[in-house]
Amino acid sequence: MKPDIQAFYDPATWTISYVVFDEPGGSCAILDPVLDYDSKAGRIRTHSADKLIAFVHEQRLSVEWILETHVHADHLSSADYLKNQLGGKTGIGDRIPAVQETFKKIFNLGDEFIPDGHHFDHLFSDGEAFQVGKLAAKAIAVSGHTPADLAYQFDDAIFVGDTLFMPDIGTARADFPGGDAHQLFKSIRKLLAFPATTRLYMCHDYPPASRAAEWKSTVAEQHVQNIHIHDGINENDFVAMRNKRDATLDMPNLLLPSLQVNIRAGQLPPPEANGIVYFKIPVNLL
Repeated sequence: MKPDIQAFYDPATWTISYVVFDEPGGSCAILDPVLDYDSKAGRIRTHSADKLIAFVHEQRLSVEWILETHVHADHLSSADYLKNQLGGKTGIGDRIPAVQETFKKIFNLGDEFIPDGHHFDHLFSDGEAFQVGKLAAKAIAVSGHTPADLAYQFDDAIFVGDTLFMPDIGTARADFPGGDAHQLFKSIRKLLAFPATTRLYMCHDYPPASRAAEWKSTVAEQHVQNIHIHDGINENDFVAMRNKRDATLDMPNLLLPSLQVNIRAGQLPPPEANGIVYFKIPVNLL
């Protein structure tokens, strides 16, 4: 059964979230939802998540899963807010404890933060099958951008997370802690081994001035048009390009607050004795 797919683009973070469902009145999964964060004021809002909620209610859908492709470094996740509003189970890749352990050290988190993945309701293994109502789905490990990246397949549609971008933008960076450009190359080739007509849905788009934001491509288009990894680009060439390019990139604007929320499945850090939640900012570390 082919899924119905509704995309939601957040221009503030260039993120695309999705509601994937079997039929109106049926079941759905929400992928990579955004929690709005005003970094100047340190204030959280839920405009983006509320758009997802409105669509779910409009279509009379039951939320079965709230899925993350990875621990995002460029936006805060609204998974916990959506779970409280709509129900459903949160899911991410089963290598998430390694990512949590890395950032527990970076942020010097206390004993209350146990990096075992328990913040999420389910940790998916590579190739694991699951259901969303009448839809058959599968998790696909695509590490490289981070050690725990997953893509999610629904029939002929794959949600690729931060591996591939639109062909004119290329591929994701691989210089975050635990990232690996060699592994990213292998993961992308894994995705491009699917049939040529397979639809690939991006998690981000950074459109040039010449076009509007887009988020759907095909395996065939990526083979021919992707500026970083089209056919004829070998692994060593890709890694050299990726490493050189990554060395010129700034850190994402919301890196530090995002990681502290996203390793907790969208939950904020625990409030301190005065009842206020704080984000930590490590100085001269990253």
